[in-house]
Amino acid sequence: MNHDYFYVFPAVRGIQAGREYYISMCPMRLVPKIFLFDETELQPEIRAQRVLNKGRIPAIASYILENPKDYVFSSLTASIDSDVEFIPISSDPSSYNIGHLKIPMSARFVINDGQHRRAAIEEALKQRPEMGNETISVVFFIDLGLKRSQQMFADLNRYAVRPTKSLSILYDHRDPFSKMVKQIVSEVTVFNGLTEMEKSTISNRSTKLFTLSGIYHATKELLSNRQNLDMKEQKRLAVEFWSELARYIKEWQFVKQKKVTPSKLRKDYICAHSVALMGLGKAGQALLDEYPQEWKKRLKKIQNIDWHRNNKTVWEGRVTVGGKISNSRNNVLLLTNEIKRVLGLKLNKEEQGAESAFVSRL
Repeated sequence: MNHDYFYVFPAVRGIQAGREYYISMCPMRLVPKIFLFDETELQPEIRAQRVLNKGRIPAIASYILENPKDYVFSSLTASIDSDVEFIPISSDPSSYNIGHLKIPMSARFVINDGQHRRAAIEEALKQRPEMGNETISVVFFIDLGLKRSQQMFADLNRYAVRPTKSLSILYDHRDPFSKMVKQIVSEVTVFNGLTEMEKSTISNRSTKLFTLSGIYHATKELLSNRQNLDMKEQKRLAVEFWSELARYIKEWQFVKQKKVTPSKLRKDYICAHSVALMGLGKAGQALLDEYPQEWKKRLKKIQNIDWHRNNKTVWEGRVTVGGKISNSRNNVLLLTNEIKRVLGLKLNKEEQGAESAFVSRL
């Protein structure tokens, strides 16, 4: 049969569960053409994949386009619904599993893992056609029917665990804000040494008081109206704010001075939780806006807050529900409102709505 009727990929052959599979390199330009994703509105039980989330595609495509020299993509995994032929490069036993994979052009390729990468590559190629000569690794399995494809999808995702937000921030050297927050943690005395850098939750016995993700989101709130400043100035302001704030939260100081353990503080005090950090960031943003020259003087009032969880008159329903901390958006707003009240700041429309609803339930 004429060679033009086949795709021929350089490949390495392997065995899993008694079945052959193949690892190859595929030019990017072929990815949108040969790898199909069933986008029809079929019932989940008769589909081999989940529905494509089109909202994810622009971000992934932008990642490729903005980092042409150092983007990284993991392998696509695809099933082939056809007989294939593997041709070793030589008869030497040492080369028996290295060769070429010959696939009929009439074969159907179905992506089992990597459908969003495939769609993003298609979008990126529209703006950078020259990227078509670059390659992505592909793991090919021989399709044994829809049931097998569905099981492959389940198996490939069974033990997949997304990295925590803290770990993503820690390892992200590309995002300027992530880099800045890591610098803030090292420069703010109360954060340095008391921040969990990998996990986004803190275990009961942890010696840490804050999480990197908690500081990241709180600082986002703090600087939300300061995007016009360069990163150096944003960092200076954030370091100054958090350092000044720490002076007036004695519970944080007790942990830093080893007078109380982080676990004890988390058990008994609201200020030891990320919801408080978020509220302080949001209130801090309003304080900087309303009193750009006098914010330090007004911030002293923070020391008047009783953060103890037993202070149910203030915290129950506002931050705690049945005595347990709630991190919902509404509870963040209600905690922010209390901080603003102490600081003498105005509530915005959303905060006022949350407060009115809260008061009406009392």
